[in-house]
Amino acid sequence: MTLHMNTPKIERVMRRELHRLTHRLSVRAAAVALSAAAVSAVTPAHADAQVRMTVPPQEQTVVLRGATIHTVTNGVIENGTIVMQDGVIRAIGTDIATPAGARVVDVTGKHIYPGLIDAYSTVGMSEIGSVDVSNDINELGDFNPNVRADVAVNAESRHIGTTRSAGVLVAFSTPGGGIISGLSSAMSLEGWTWEEMSIKGAAALNVNWPNPNARPRRGGGPGGGQQTAQLGYDEQVQALKDFFAEARAYQAAVAAGERTRTDSRYAAMIPALTGAIPVVIAANSVAQINDAITWGKEEKLRIVIRGGEDAIHVADRLVAENVPVILTSTMAAPNRSYEGYDGAYSSPAKLHAAGVKFAISGGAGALYTNRLPWEAGVAVAFGLPEEEALKAVTINAAEFMGVADQVGSLEVGKQATLLITTGTPLDMTTNIEQSYIQGREINMMDIQKHFFEKYMIKIEQQKKKKIAS
Repeated sequence: MTLHMNTPKIERVMRRELHRLTHRLSVRAAAVALSAAAVSAVTPAHADAQVRMTVPPQEQTVVLRGATIHTVTNGVIENGTIVMQDGVIRAIGTDIATPAGARVVDVTGKHIYPGLIDAYSTVGMSEIGSVDVSNDINELGDFNPNVRADVAVNAESRHIGTTRSAGVLVAFSTPGGGIISGLSSAMSLEGWTWEEMSIKGAAALNVNWPNPNARPRRGGGPGGGQQTAQLGYDEQVQALKDFFAEARAYQAAVAAGERTRTDSRYAAMIPALTGAIPVVIAANSVAQINDAITWGKEEKLRIVIRGGEDAIHVADRLVAENVPVILTSTMAAPNRSYEGYDGAYSSPAKLHAAGVKFAISGGAGALYTNRLPWEAGVAVAFGLPEEEALKAVTINAAEFMGVADQVGSLEVGKQATLLITTGTPLDMTTNIEQSYIQGREINMMDIQKHFFEKYMIKIEQQKKKKIAS
């Protein structure tokens, strides 16, 4: 009764507060607009606040002539030529005729490499680590196989520009959290929208293998899960097995034409159950890797191990079972007191010597995807042959994730996604002079270059001021 009698008064107070809040927001918005106008008035035209511009799809045929071409899969071509048309490589070699109307670019003395590929990335899905609303990586719950990463990618992310400047032109955006995180998506790092950037929306199903040494705890399970937070290792593994069994029952019912309620989670798993896409299992310790391989074999899945910190200790089994590994970082300190300082640095060389197939990733974080070439470069410094390091960030990643028919090497019929450089992209001293993504000559500006230009102008102005005084 009291609430009913005071309702008009409550409404009047709410209207008054809403009016005050609206006025305050309007004042702030006006101040922001004035500040932006003031900045644009004093900022030089070439230091564009946009940082980079998206370019349209390729319209004119482009011929790159005179460079050393590193195809990755078919050797090195000296003084070679590449013809790009409609976003695809149409010809590559030494005696290549120039198509009528083509634009010829002289790249004599330069090197051409395929665009680098990060097999495990969150670029575009995370902007500022400490700001929750700018991060869209982890979904609530333990089983989210229907979550697809590409729809969460922000095409306007500033990390995309810095990533491309380092030579990384394709990334497998990957969700996190729970036991089954969702689907990785192969993303081309150029485009106005995620739809335009997506190469393959459902490239791999991701599983976070439970930690056998973790204690059950409240507030989060393996990889950020919830329902299994208080379960032990065996119970968590059983929950995973049960979910796959349910998905297989759903698959069988659909195949038999039975009437069944549509379940997007089970439906999303069918490509993984049939082997059409791999199941990427996050596992680091020997126990995790062994258990994950055993489970994958029982389920008849095409699996890839991600993380692989102890992969060298199970190398024989990885080779025997033909299980590849995505190493999530080579530039890392040892986690155990008895390990040598170079444990992570030399891991790729040791795996290569043992015959294990592997790719190298930039460590997942959006801030670190641009470190990918140097992650591979460190492996070269610690014994991995350079050609193998290059494969680890190009064709190997493409093969593991099922897009090797489109990217990963320079071949006729593949996407014209490539780098023009002064040397190997795995060396920090190399300059990436120009990149093409699906034949688009991309804008090479990024936020770091923008700030460099901005503050160089500041220094020059201060110098002139001192001279004048």
